[in-house]
Amino acid sequence: MAIDAIEASSPPCQSPSNFSSFNQLRHFYVAVDRPHFKMETLIDLLGVAGRRPCLPIVVCCNSRDELDALCSAVSDLPYISLSCLFSDQAEAERGLFLEKFREATMKWSQHVAVETGDGHEIDKEEQKSCMIVVTDACLPLLASGESSMSARFLINYELPTKKETYMRRLTSCLAADGIVINMVVGGEVVTLKSLEESSGLIIAEMPINFSDVGKTDITTSLQEARRRMFDWAESPLNKCFYF
Repeated sequence: MAIDAIEASSPPCQSPSNFSSFNQLRHFYVAVDRPHFKMETLIDLLGVAGRRPCLPIVVCCNSRDELDALCSAVSDLPYISLSCLFSDQAEAERGLFLEKFREATMKWSQHVAVETGDGHEIDKEEQKSCMIVVTDACLPLLASGESSMSARFLINYELPTKKETYMRRLTSCLAADGIVINMVVGGEVVTLKSLEESSGLIIAEMPINFSDVGKTDITTSLQEARRRMFDWAESPLNKCFYF
């Protein structure tokens, strides 16, 4: 599948550190018409992206309740190595999970090297994608010297309402060449477009075929991106995101 090409195109690198870097990222959204379809959509998404060996993924939630529900739903997926960060977590445990995730980003780089032919072998555990679920209160504090998690994929399972929160998620979670996927329900598309306009970013609709993500032209105008919005009432995507 063409997802191989978009993932193997470059290894993880430093997180975006300025506004111009944010615009170099690829921002997408996928919409469902009812809240209870969102979890199904995420599981389907992970069924494609999450099967990519060693892929580092961060999923952001707005609340502890959503974090708990998400972790419960994902915990049994055999191709995901899961960790969760929450506000009342012991510092030692939090640090361990962050270190484990950063090691996963290095393994991702090694996996890319494997595909380009350096001969390094990957064991069974490393075949799993590494996913960390986090609330905004537990994001790495870059101002305090913590490093970005430098994930390849950032999934905003719950959309932040403020531009500043959206930007903080980018800087603390994502590699500079990463991909952002925003999950929205119904009227949240309005909030998404407000974020898009206030930040000057282009947030395009997710292609029906996930393998087309890497083919989207990030220079497409905001107006053209908006014209690509689906009629979710008629689309099969209104209940479940198909790849």
